[in-house]
Amino acid sequence: MKSTIHELNYVKIKFLSKTKILFLIIFVFAIIVFSCKKETNNTNDSTCIDIDGNVYQTIRIGTQVWMKENLKTTRYNDGTSIPTGLSNTAWQNTTSGAYAIYDNNAANNTTYGKLYNWYAVNTGKLAPAGWHVPADAEWTTLTTYLGGESVAGDKMKATTLWTPYIGITNTNSSGFTGLPAGFLSANGPFGAIGGNGYFWSSTEYNASRAWTRALNYSNSDAGRIDYSKGNGFSVRCVMD
Repeated sequence: MKSTIHELNYVKIKFLSKTKILFLIIFVFAIIVFSCKKETNNTNDSTCIDIDGNVYQTIRIGTQVWMKENLKTTRYNDGTSIPTGLSNTAWQNTTSGAYAIYDNNAANNTTYGKLYNWYAVNTGKLAPAGWHVPADAEWTTLTTYLGGESVAGDKMKATTLWTPYIGITNTNSSGFTGLPAGFLSANGPFGAIGGNGYFWSSTEYNASRAWTRALNYSNSDAGRIDYSKGNGFSVRCVMD
Protein backbone atom coordinates (compact mmCIF):
# COMPACT_ATOMS: atom_id res chain seq x y z
CA MET A 1 0.00 0.00 0.00
CA LYS A 2 2.80 2.36 0.95
CA SER A 3 4.56 1.51 -2.27
CA THR A 4 1.45 2.42 -4.27
CA ILE A 5 1.16 5.77 -2.49
CA HIS A 6 4.80 6.52 -3.19
CA GLU A 7 4.30 5.64 -6.82
CA LEU A 8 1.26 7.91 -7.06
CA ASN A 9 3.13 10.81 -5.42
CA TYR A 10 6.01 10.29 -7.83
CA VAL A 11 3.67 10.39 -10.81
CA LYS A 12 1.98 13.53 -9.42
CA ILE A 13 5.33 15.31 -8.88
CA LYS A 14 6.48 14.29 -12.35
CA PHE A 15 3.25 15.61 -13.87
CA LEU A 16 3.54 18.94 -12.03
CA SER A 17 7.17 19.30 -13.12
CA LYS A 18 6.21 18.77 -16.75
CA THR A 19 3.35 21.24 -16.39
CA LYS A 20 5.65 23.90 -14.94
CA ILE A 21 8.15 23.35 -17.72
CA LEU A 22 5.37 23.64 -20.32
CA PHE A 23 4.11 26.90 -18.79
CA LEU A 24 7.67 28.21 -18.68
CA ILE A 25 8.17 27.44 -22.36
CA ILE A 26 4.86 29.15 -23.26
CA PHE A 27 5.78 32.19 -21.14
CA VAL A 28 9.20 32.57 -22.77
CA PHE A 29 7.71 32.11 -26.24
CA ALA A 30 5.09 34.81 -25.54
CA ILE A 31 7.76 37.25 -24.43
CA ILE A 32 9.76 36.66 -27.62
CA VAL A 33 6.71 36.99 -29.89
CA PHE A 34 5.40 40.19 -28.31
CA SER A 35 8.87 41.72 -28.12
CA CYS A 36 9.37 41.12 -31.84
CA LYS A 37 5.94 42.54 -32.60
CA LYS A 38 6.69 45.70 -30.65
CA GLU A 39 10.03 46.16 -32.41
CA THR A 40 8.36 45.72 -35.81
CA ASN A 41 5.73 48.33 -34.98
CA ASN A 42 8.36 50.80 -33.85
CA THR A 43 10.36 50.17 -37.00
CA ASN A 44 7.83 50.27 -39.80
CA ASP A 45 4.24 50.65 -38.72
CA SER A 46 4.09 53.90 -36.73
CA THR A 47 2.46 56.97 -38.23
CA CYS A 48 2.61 60.72 -37.84
CA ILE A 49 -0.37 63.07 -38.30
CA ASP A 50 -0.06 66.79 -39.02
CA ILE A 51 -2.49 69.53 -38.04
CA ASP A 52 -4.34 69.19 -41.37
CA GLY A 53 -4.93 65.48 -40.70
CA ASN A 54 -2.40 64.24 -43.25
CA VAL A 55 -1.06 60.85 -42.16
CA TYR A 56 2.60 59.99 -42.79
CA GLN A 57 4.21 56.57 -42.65
CA THR A 58 7.50 56.52 -40.76
CA ILE A 59 10.67 54.44 -40.60
CA ARG A 60 13.35 53.86 -37.99
CA ILE A 61 16.83 54.22 -39.46
CA GLY A 62 19.54 53.62 -36.90
CA THR A 63 18.72 55.69 -33.84
CA GLN A 64 16.34 58.03 -35.68
CA VAL A 65 12.70 57.83 -36.76
CA TRP A 66 11.93 59.63 -40.04
CA MET A 67 8.89 60.39 -42.12
CA LYS A 68 8.81 58.26 -45.28
CA GLU A 69 6.84 60.98 -47.08
CA ASN A 70 7.28 64.68 -47.81
CA LEU A 71 5.40 67.17 -45.67
CA LYS A 72 2.04 68.41 -46.99
CA THR A 73 0.67 70.69 -44.30
CA THR A 74 -0.94 74.03 -45.19
CA ARG A 75 -0.73 75.24 -41.58
CA TYR A 76 1.84 75.61 -38.85
CA ASN A 77 1.34 73.41 -35.81
CA ASP A 78 -0.27 76.32 -33.95
CA GLY A 79 -3.06 76.46 -36.56
CA THR A 80 -1.77 79.51 -38.45
CA SER A 81 -2.14 79.27 -42.23
CA ILE A 82 1.05 79.26 -44.30
CA PRO A 83 0.87 81.74 -47.20
CA THR A 84 0.72 80.24 -50.70
CA GLY A 85 -0.20 81.20 -54.26
CA LEU A 86 2.49 83.91 -54.38
CA SER A 87 3.41 85.45 -57.72
CA ASN A 88 7.00 85.02 -58.90
CA THR A 89 7.81 88.53 -57.75
CA ALA A 90 6.21 88.04 -54.34
CA TRP A 91 7.98 84.68 -53.90
CA GLN A 92 11.34 86.26 -54.75
CA ASN A 93 10.87 89.11 -52.30
CA THR A 94 9.32 87.40 -49.29
CA THR A 95 11.29 86.72 -46.14
CA SER A 96 8.28 85.09 -44.47
CA GLY A 97 7.22 81.46 -44.56
CA ALA A 98 5.43 80.28 -47.70
CA TYR A 99 4.81 77.15 -49.72
CA ALA A 100 3.97 76.14 -53.27
CA ILE A 101 2.81 73.03 -55.12
CA TYR A 102 4.90 72.07 -58.13
CA ASP A 103 3.38 73.64 -61.26
CA ASN A 104 0.35 74.43 -59.07
CA ASN A 105 -0.87 70.91 -59.90
CA ALA A 106 -2.77 69.15 -57.12
CA ALA A 107 -1.61 65.75 -58.40
CA ASN A 108 1.97 66.76 -57.60
CA ASN A 109 0.94 67.59 -54.05
CA THR A 110 -0.54 64.11 -53.65
CA THR A 111 2.63 62.42 -54.89
CA TYR A 112 5.42 64.75 -53.81
CA GLY A 113 4.08 66.99 -51.07
CA LYS A 114 4.64 70.71 -50.87
CA LEU A 115 7.67 72.91 -51.47
CA TYR A 116 8.45 75.26 -48.57
CA ASN A 117 10.89 78.12 -48.34
CA TRP A 118 13.37 78.07 -45.46
CA TYR A 119 11.56 80.89 -43.69
CA ALA A 120 8.69 78.48 -43.04
CA VAL A 121 11.19 76.00 -41.59
CA ASN A 122 12.74 78.70 -39.41
CA THR A 123 9.47 79.42 -37.61
CA GLY A 124 10.00 76.19 -35.66
CA LYS A 125 6.28 75.48 -36.15
CA LEU A 126 6.25 73.61 -39.44
CA ALA A 127 6.56 70.04 -38.14
CA PRO A 128 3.73 68.15 -36.43
CA ALA A 129 3.80 67.96 -32.64
CA GLY A 130 6.45 65.50 -31.48
CA TRP A 131 8.50 66.00 -34.63
CA HIS A 132 10.88 68.60 -36.03
CA VAL A 133 12.70 69.60 -39.18
CA PRO A 134 16.14 67.97 -38.86
CA ALA A 135 19.22 70.03 -38.13
CA ASP A 136 22.22 69.67 -40.43
CA ALA A 137 23.90 67.42 -37.86
CA GLU A 138 20.88 65.09 -37.82
CA TRP A 139 21.07 64.68 -41.59
CA THR A 140 24.75 63.84 -41.15
CA THR A 141 23.82 61.20 -38.57
CA LEU A 142 21.55 59.62 -41.19
CA THR A 143 24.02 59.67 -44.08
CA THR A 144 26.86 58.44 -41.87
CA TYR A 145 24.73 55.51 -40.73
CA LEU A 146 24.05 54.70 -44.40
CA GLY A 147 27.75 54.61 -45.26
CA GLY A 148 28.52 58.25 -46.04
CA GLU A 149 27.28 60.96 -48.39
CA SER A 150 28.75 59.36 -51.51
CA VAL A 151 26.59 56.22 -51.25
CA ALA A 152 23.69 57.19 -48.99
CA GLY A 153 21.60 58.61 -51.83
CA ASP A 154 21.22 55.24 -53.51
CA LYS A 155 19.92 53.84 -50.22
CA MET A 156 17.56 56.79 -49.65
CA LYS A 157 15.90 57.16 -53.05
CA ALA A 158 12.53 55.59 -53.81
CA THR A 159 12.66 52.78 -56.35
CA THR A 160 10.15 54.54 -58.63
CA LEU A 161 9.52 58.05 -60.05
CA TRP A 162 13.21 58.84 -60.59
CA THR A 163 14.49 59.39 -64.14
CA PRO A 164 16.48 56.22 -64.98
CA TYR A 165 20.24 56.51 -65.31
CA ILE A 166 22.74 53.82 -66.28
CA GLY A 167 24.52 52.33 -63.28
CA ILE A 168 22.22 53.91 -60.68
CA THR A 169 19.99 51.42 -58.89
CA ASN A 170 18.00 53.43 -56.30
CA THR A 171 17.62 50.54 -53.86
CA ASN A 172 15.82 52.46 -51.09
CA SER A 173 17.35 49.90 -48.74
CA SER A 174 17.02 52.36 -45.85
CA GLY A 175 13.26 52.77 -46.36
CA PHE A 176 13.63 56.57 -46.45
CA THR A 177 11.81 56.68 -49.83
CA GLY A 178 13.27 59.96 -51.06
CA LEU A 179 11.25 61.52 -53.88
CA PRO A 180 12.34 63.62 -56.91
CA ALA A 181 9.98 66.47 -56.05
CA GLY A 182 12.04 69.15 -57.82
CA PHE A 183 12.07 72.73 -56.54
CA LEU A 184 10.67 76.22 -56.81
CA SER A 185 13.61 78.50 -57.42
CA ALA A 186 14.17 81.55 -55.25
CA ASN A 187 13.80 83.43 -58.55
CA GLY A 188 10.39 81.95 -59.32
CA PRO A 189 10.40 79.04 -61.82
CA PHE A 190 9.80 75.38 -60.99
CA GLY A 191 12.30 72.75 -62.09
CA ALA A 192 13.85 69.27 -61.87
CA ILE A 193 10.82 67.16 -60.95
CA GLY A 194 11.71 63.53 -61.58
CA GLY A 195 15.41 64.32 -61.47
CA ASN A 196 16.19 65.91 -58.11
CA GLY A 197 14.96 66.02 -54.55
CA TYR A 198 16.03 68.72 -52.09
CA PHE A 199 15.37 68.58 -48.37
CA TRP A 200 15.75 71.47 -45.96
CA SER A 201 17.63 71.33 -42.69
CA SER A 202 16.85 73.80 -39.91
CA THR A 203 20.48 74.99 -39.90
CA GLU A 204 21.64 78.25 -41.44
CA TYR A 205 24.77 78.46 -43.55
CA ASN A 206 24.78 82.26 -43.44
CA ALA A 207 22.30 85.13 -43.46
CA SER A 208 20.90 84.24 -46.88
CA ARG A 209 21.55 80.49 -47.21
CA ALA A 210 20.80 77.26 -45.32
CA TRP A 211 21.99 73.65 -45.43
CA THR A 212 20.11 71.01 -47.40
CA ARG A 213 20.50 67.42 -48.52
CA ALA A 214 20.17 66.84 -52.25
CA LEU A 215 19.40 63.64 -54.14
CA ASN A 216 20.08 63.38 -57.87
CA TYR A 217 18.90 60.87 -60.47
CA SER A 218 22.39 60.50 -62.00
CA ASN A 219 24.45 59.60 -58.92
CA SER A 220 24.31 57.84 -55.55
CA ASP A 221 25.12 60.91 -53.44
CA ALA A 222 23.18 62.54 -50.65
CA GLY A 223 24.88 65.88 -51.14
CA ARG A 224 25.29 68.41 -48.34
CA ILE A 225 24.76 71.73 -50.10
CA ASP A 226 23.86 75.26 -48.99
CA TYR A 227 21.12 77.00 -50.96
CA SER A 228 19.28 80.30 -50.89
CA LYS A 229 16.62 80.42 -48.18
CA GLY A 230 14.16 81.60 -50.81
CA ASN A 231 14.08 78.27 -52.65
CA GLY A 232 11.06 76.02 -52.30
CA PHE A 233 12.24 72.56 -51.23
CA SER A 234 10.74 69.42 -49.73
CA VAL A 235 10.62 68.87 -45.97
CA ARG A 236 11.08 65.59 -44.10
CA CYS A 237 10.63 65.53 -40.36
CA VAL A 238 12.37 63.45 -37.72
CA MET A 239 10.89 62.41 -34.40
CA ASP A 240 11.84 64.45 -31.31
